[in-house]
Amino acid sequence: MFATLEGDEALDLRLAELPLLMQLRLEAKARELAAGLAARVRDDKLSGQALATRSGALKASIASDILSDGATLTATIGSYGDVKYAAIQEYGGRTSAHEILPDKGQALAFLVGGMLRFARRVEHPGSTLPARSYLATSLEEARDEIVAGLTTAVTEAWNNP
Repeated sequence: MFATLEGDEALDLRLAELPLLMQLRLEAKARELAAGLAARVRDDKLSGQALATRSGALKASIASDILSDGATLTATIGSYGDVKYAAIQEYGGRTSAHEILPDKGQALAFLVGGMLRFARRVEHPGSTLPARSYLATSLEEARDEIVAGLTTAVTEAWNNP
């Protein structure tokens, strides 16, 4: 007894195209999800939920990036640029003792006991900052949405080539 399979060439072609199609759909979905997560960090976490906006530098530094080499797809959301306090706000930590000097004038001005005081420099003893997570907490809150979005992208690539 012999069996034959009809349409095997079409099946082979579809299966050969599937990895590229899934890669493209996953990249598009990852780009969309990463941009959405970066926006959520800027618009929610850095607009009062985790940290209040002061200068806006940290908020402006938040961006997403997608890297794909065909075998690996990586989405990164983080602080891009020269925002020196980004990591200590996310993870917490201790600053070392340091000297504070005026930036724009010849003296620092500050209030002590309601009185305005001036100094050419101040020795700061260092401080301990608690973690004020804006990245990891946003990722955790979006976890189910991200998994569902990526799952849907793969399912759609399989069902609708």
